[in-house]
Amino acid sequence: MYGFIVNTTAGSGKGNKVWKKAEAALKKNGTPYLVSFTEKPQDAGRLAKDLVQRGVNAVVAVGGDGTVNETAEVLLHKCIPLGVIPAGSGNDFARSLAVSNNVDQALSRIIEYQPKKIDVLSLGDSCCLTVTGIGFDAAVAKAANESYLKKWFNAAGLGRLSYAAGVLHVLTSFSPTHMTITIDGHKRVFTDVWLTAVANAPNYGGNIRICPDAENTDGYLNLCILHGRKKWPLLRRIPSICQGKHRPNKNISFFKGKDVHIHADSPVLVQSDGEVVTETPVRVQILPGALTVL
Repeated sequence: MYGFIVNTTAGSGKGNKVWKKAEAALKKNGTPYLVSFTEKPQDAGRLAKDLVQRGVNAVVAVGGDGTVNETAEVLLHKCIPLGVIPAGSGNDFARSLAVSNNVDQALSRIIEYQPKKIDVLSLGDSCCLTVTGIGFDAAVAKAANESYLKKWFNAAGLGRLSYAAGVLHVLTSFSPTHMTITIDGHKRVFTDVWLTAVANAPNYGGNIRICPDAENTDGYLNLCILHGRKKWPLLRRIPSICQGKHRPNKNISFFKGKDVHIHADSPVLVQSDGEVVTETPVRVQILPGALTVL
């Protein structure tokens, strides 16, 4: 028995269309399933707990990265696997697992039932499946999620543009800050930090490959720190950053570790899987093999 959690409003209504296709396939194949629908934020976690108690063999999230994140938190350190049918604007976690955007192919992967364990980032009270961003990108995530343009971009299948619009908006007001970043007990101080990305997967923000070498099965988190007083040296590298072709230089630093503490001179926003969750200071740890996925 499979349990499905469906966010019908994901991707400005894409979730509902995706579920209808998946449901038709389930009925055609005679696959037994239970389904629950989210109505508000945090519903996915509550519904996942209910499905686990009802004894399902797997919990499948139909929605975007936010819905997937809430569902995954309930399944940490359990043998019940998480399946994903992407229906959001970014779908970065699904992309990191090479889950197809084709509903039939994504569903077939789930039915084949080949579970594997992956790492998860822990922020204490919450988890992260892809990238935790501190600073500029968290401000962008806030701007993009609050923008009235987001639903129009999603409806046109151009969800990534809502993030690009957020970048342009935040650039006019964001100021870099000094950060003290302690990685596995080794303290480093950076001046004029725009962004610190702590990654469990290469991509976020609709396939921006901020940490191209990050893997969710190696037991490590990856960091990319963008720093420098002037905007232009960073701005001109945005195309290469989006493609994951950026390399270490005086404005870009890479690190790996298992336990990271980040302090800023003044509090800055922290986003996790595309949702703003807190402000600095923040601690991020790797939880090796904490989540079973299909």
